[in-house]
Amino acid sequence: MGRQDGGVLAACASLRFARRLRYNSRTLRRGERMELNLCLMGFGRVGRELVKLIDRKAAEINAQYGLTFKVVGIATGAHGLLLDPKGIDSTFALSGQWGDRAWPGTDETRLQLIRGCAALGNGALVELSPINRDTGRPALDYLELALSLGLHAVTANKGPVVHGYRYLRDLAKKHNRAFLFEATVMDGFPLLNLYRECLPATRVTSFRGVLNSTTNLVLSLMDEGRPFDEAVKYAQSIGIAETDPSNDIDGWDSAVKVCVLANVMMGADLRPGQVDRTGIRDITPAMMKAAAQANRKWRLICSADRTGDAITARVAPEQVSPDDPAYRLPGTTSLIQLRTDTLNQLTLLETAPTPAQTAFGVLADLISAARGHF
Repeated sequence: MGRQDGGVLAACASLRFARRLRYNSRTLRRGERMELNLCLMGFGRVGRELVKLIDRKAAEINAQYGLTFKVVGIATGAHGLLLDPKGIDSTFALSGQWGDRAWPGTDETRLQLIRGCAALGNGALVELSPINRDTGRPALDYLELALSLGLHAVTANKGPVVHGYRYLRDLAKKHNRAFLFEATVMDGFPLLNLYRECLPATRVTSFRGVLNSTTNLVLSLMDEGRPFDEAVKYAQSIGIAETDPSNDIDGWDSAVKVCVLANVMMGADLRPGQVDRTGIRDITPAMMKAAAQANRKWRLICSADRTGDAITARVAPEQVSPDDPAYRLPGTTSLIQLRTDTLNQLTLLETAPTPAQTAFGVLADLISAARGHF
């Protein structure tokens, strides 16, 4: 599709095509076969890994579930937009050499892309744009539009879950569509699916854990005697930390994840600014040495606790002892402990997270959406 073919977007959004939504948006039933159209909003590391994973697992997913995926739309920040109702070739998409087949990426054309994908029927928006921790937008707007038009909505973006969870959840129920976000916390580890599907009639009373890979790697390296700045530079060199690591180092990423879990699993309505937050920037070699002499280690601990109807949330460095699961948490490993009123305590651990594992969380949500498991 070239830029001169912009009428495709308008045509796909026309009433003639939109009427198909009543017939083509459905869930997969046993013995049936389905093709789910995908619109990817964002095509960074996770989006690219998702396309690769879909290609690699296509035959297995089709054999097991009778389900196939067709990527019909992609929006990027650098390369513009693609829309092809017949499907976008994965090799071409991954090349990044889109040339005049790409539309310019503007606020309006991104919304048109979602409308065009929705008009094809039987689809899902995969929202993978950069996080806005302050408002959740524009990702929240994309998800709202998608659900309103009859698309399933799957995201790895924590922002809209923090700022719009209840609204988007209710909107999804209204339209009988999925709003799923497994990949927002602990990458592709099925934490939220465990809560949703495996803990019926269960009340989460608290959780505690280590939810940020960068800070755990930095603290692990400082345990070995490396200075803070050197540890951060190493984390950046292997792609774990961003060029500006403050989001991780100052505890913001952890605070956002705490809000996601507290809002979803504990019924809270927290925002990152309401979390009692302290990062690891002020931990010195002397503090590391003193902790080691006491047979303890520093970890950035995330927690939320329920007292009556009140829920308090905290992110802060803590010294942990050898009997704490966080003590032996190497490198980029993540950990969470859930306390509930049924199974008492569950401890869950994820090692060596990668964008490919995050992509798996997205894929798992797409399969759940197609099967009606939401």
